[in-house]
Amino acid sequence: MVNIKEHWEHIYQSKNEDEVSWFQAYPAKSVALIELYHLPLDAPLLDVGGGDSHLVDALLDKGYSNIWVLDIAGHALERAKMRLGERARLVHWIESDLLDFKPPVRFELWHDRATFHFLTKEDEIARYMDTVNEGLSDSGHLIIAAFSEKGPEKCSELDVHQYSEKLLSDKFSPCFEQVLCTTESHITPFNTVQQFLFCTFKKKGK
Repeated sequence: MVNIKEHWEHIYQSKNEDEVSWFQAYPAKSVALIELYHLPLDAPLLDVGGGDSHLVDALLDKGYSNIWVLDIAGHALERAKMRLGERARLVHWIESDLLDFKPPVRFELWHDRATFHFLTKEDEIARYMDTVNEGLSDSGHLIIAAFSEKGPEKCSELDVHQYSEKLLSDKFSPCFEQVLCTTESHITPFNTVQQFLFCTFKKKGK
């Protein structure tokens, strides 16, 4: 059985940022979806599986001041901190397996471009749902990016779950209402294409 933490630590120790398929110099789709909500700049925002993603750089550039980045791999977070330099102290860094994560605050926005499609067991998905429901405020927004039905079947040697718009929306329908879904053809550093599905949700009223 794969030790997930060791797996990801090894990847971030052995590969440069532009040697992994998910690298984006500027995460335009994520930034555009976040900006749709016109959130206050001090609203708590969480990037799940953020690793050394450049999303945190973009959000800091735009003036957001309450950014949280969660990743299972400490090496990934350290690389992001090194890149940001003095600005790293403006960010809350959390080294944790998402399935063990206990949200310290209730977030206004939960962004996940990296984690959800790696959950292939129903009990893992159920735990994820419980955590995101607990971690988001009643007015909170959820952005999930997962591999589409045309996306890869594996990533970093791990199995992944592919999603249609209906399947992804159905997964979150007990507690969340779909707002919009859009696709992205992500060009990897190796000049291959990965098809992503981005869906945004809001909490259902009680």
